[in-house]
Amino acid sequence: MSAESGSATFYNYKLLKRITIPKALIGGLSTLPFIWLLAEIIFISWTSIFTFLLALFIILWIQFVITRSVLIIISHSYKKRWHFKTRMPWIGYLPEQFVSYSTFRRTQHFTTWIGTCIIAILIPWSPVSFVMALLFWHFWFMAPRLIILLRFRRQPHNGIIKLTPQEASYYMP
Repeated sequence: MSAESGSATFYNYKLLKRITIPKALIGGLSTLPFIWLLAEIIFISWTSIFTFLLALFIILWIQFVITRSVLIIISHSYKKRWHFKTRMPWIGYLPEQFVSYSTFRRTQHFTTWIGTCIIAILIPWSPVSFVMALLFWHFWFMAPRLIILLRFRRQPHNGIIKLTPQEASYYMP
């Protein structure tokens, strides 16, 4: 409520689409790293355990740097809205509140493509297990975000989205 006018300002958003995240999908996503690690140990080497864990932290850092850089370039008011999340399926540097769809789309596209290019650049100098782990973690973190972008692609591009642990919602202001 505004002290000067004595009246409250209400913002109304119209929900256009809601995508519920099934618990089975979250469970499947949770087991995928163990399956991938086991496959790397069997087909490459037992030392894949170390490169797998190292790749996890490197990809999180790469994605954070790319997303934050894109946000600095395209948006000046991102600091209060974007935080590092650790809850499935949204792990990484993501919006905490409502965020414009175009901002979310741009950050995720740049993070996907630039992250993939960085991994491709590392191929000649890195062990196979490390490159495979980098690719796995990169696409594992990006998959839920890209699925949401795919599901929202037919919506107007001037809307806003909100991510919660159970769902992703698309609103029009």
